[in-house]
Amino acid sequence: MASRFTRLTTSVPQLTRGYAASAQTIKAPITLFGLDGRYATALYVAAARESALDAVEKDLKNVQAVVAKDKQVASFLENPTLSRKEKKDSVSALLAKSGKVHNLTKNFFETLAENGRLTESTKVIDSFGELMSAHRNELSLVVTSAKPLDKATLNKVAEALQKSNLAEGKKLLVSNKVKADILGGLLVELGDKSIDLTVSSKLAKLNKLVTDAI
Repeated sequence: MASRFTRLTTSVPQLTRGYAASAQTIKAPITLFGLDGRYATALYVAAARESALDAVEKDLKNVQAVVAKDKQVASFLENPTLSRKEKKDSVSALLAKSGKVHNLTKNFFETLAENGRLTESTKVIDSFGELMSAHRNELSLVVTSAKPLDKATLNKVAEALQKSNLAEGKKLLVSNKVKADILGGLLVELGDKSIDLTVSSKLAKLNKLVTDAI
């Protein structure tokens, strides 16, 4: 695994020019773990060094949109039976569907193909998104409800949390996830913290109390 990651920082000129030096002067805003985190961090550092963070982020979002819409593309990325050469030859077609991309993006996906890591593409894109949110001092706020919440309700939740210490002074990126099996109430996820105010959770606690009492 380590040797494949090393290839990322040695086989692609645009990603690696002076990488050792850049790692000392440019640091990712947060530390990510796992293979996807390491690839995303390498790409972030390289893009920051070339003042191309926004361009690369836009490219990755476009690729992500193509993968979400085209099942064949998603199947191609997840197919472990294709040879590395086959995958590398197909990367150009994938990027062409995403529009004109920055050289860093092009070389990055070619490197993933060469290293047999295209299956990690969506994870790497998500991890890069985390780095960019941290770079912009943003914090994800996901409010899960049994039914869709209107904008006014979401704003009230966000405003209340924005004033709390939980927000850490960061800008909250609010989204609403609908999950009928929580029955009612809210599940609030703020970064790596969560507040469970769901009916299903309360029922589970009640059932435990009843069971323990028997």
